[in-house]
Amino acid sequence: MKPIIEVNHLTKEYQLGHITSLKENVLNTFRRLGGKPAQQRENFKALDDVNFTIKQGEVVGIIGHNGAGKSTLLKHLANISNPTKGEVIVRGTIAPLIEVGAGVNPELTGRENIFLNGAILGIPKKVIQQKLDEIIEFSELEQFIDTPVKRYSSGMTVKLGFSIATSLDADILIIDEVLAVGDLAFQRKCFDKMEDMIIRQGKTVLLVSHNIRQIERICKRVILMDHGKIFADGNSAETCGLYYAQNDEIIKKQSEIQHSNSRKEEKNEIELLSIELLTENGDATDYITYNENIIFNIHYKVNTPLEKPIFGFGIHTTDFLYLATEITDEQFKDQTLLPGEYTVTLNIPSFPLLPGVYSTRIGVDVGKVTHNILYEENVFNFQVKNTTNERSLALCEGFIYLKGSWHLQRSNNLSL
Repeated sequence: MKPIIEVNHLTKEYQLGHITSLKENVLNTFRRLGGKPAQQRENFKALDDVNFTIKQGEVVGIIGHNGAGKSTLLKHLANISNPTKGEVIVRGTIAPLIEVGAGVNPELTGRENIFLNGAILGIPKKVIQQKLDEIIEFSELEQFIDTPVKRYSSGMTVKLGFSIATSLDADILIIDEVLAVGDLAFQRKCFDKMEDMIIRQGKTVLLVSHNIRQIERICKRVILMDHGKIFADGNSAETCGLYYAQNDEIIKKQSEIQHSNSRKEEKNEIELLSIELLTENGDATDYITYNENIIFNIHYKVNTPLEKPIFGFGIHTTDFLYLATEITDEQFKDQTLLPGEYTVTLNIPSFPLLPGVYSTRIGVDVGKVTHNILYEENVFNFQVKNTTNERSLALCEGFIYLKGSWHLQRSNNLSL
């Protein structure tokens, strides 16, 4: 059986803008006067000799950094753009949801757009009429269905477009990140709808998203693109693992650059001097191995006497998802810290977070009536690496490996 989609040596080039500097214009003028051709800018290859096939019923995720060529590829699959070289063969009808408002005429009402899109897909008007109530109900736009789409918000437009694309009987559904515009409840409903199409209807689905965890959950195959080329094409766990590995270093560097923009609250009583991460051998590092014994040293300068200090330490992801917190609580409740420099040491045995890039947050509370005098996020960034487990396995499982033990027993209490 032939694949439902074939992409053969697909290349798409764009000519970059012609705006040049005064120096370039002068040099080009002298080149022409000397009988030489003016210097031209190179064409940009958004897609560079891309080849792959997709079987009917496959659910394929397409991932990569911004500008990798994902959306350009989908536009060629949906026949919205023409290639510079190569060809795309599609054996079936496509319902594309490429961008907000794509395929929706803003001058027409929501109801009229449903019939228009159905006609484009070659679906008889009688069939569209039968599905009309279902589409309107799913879109949650009953009150606005006879209002021109140009008066819709971007979220409302996405709801209408997704409802049309998933309700009409196209063979292939193409979705490019647009679900991120809708509200959380509608996003959840859309993913449930896609899973129904995948499991029960056997539709072919191509999904582009920066939500890699959703890609891993929905797709069995993932294509990773990089600078217009296919970097990897395989099962979702392995390919998404490569993507995470590519981005860990970038994320870490960006987090360090953006440190100055993080939340920071401090008073004159105490200053944070530095944080250092040590291996159990006492070596300073910002890379550790999963399950390693580690030490955090937090250096403070106390400017005024601090009564009953409580030190807090937390770990969060680079997008500020709080993962763990440790507080001294009663440990130093009877102490008063006089002015000077201090080091608070936190030992963490068998560091439990799975491979990835993380950051730290710290806080200090003092007084008989506890009040905060220092709080700061994104203070120190570090990376967890793994020499035994795949990066992709870690992310599929979450942030923490449970290390559980399993036991199976029959109902007659006889162990297996």
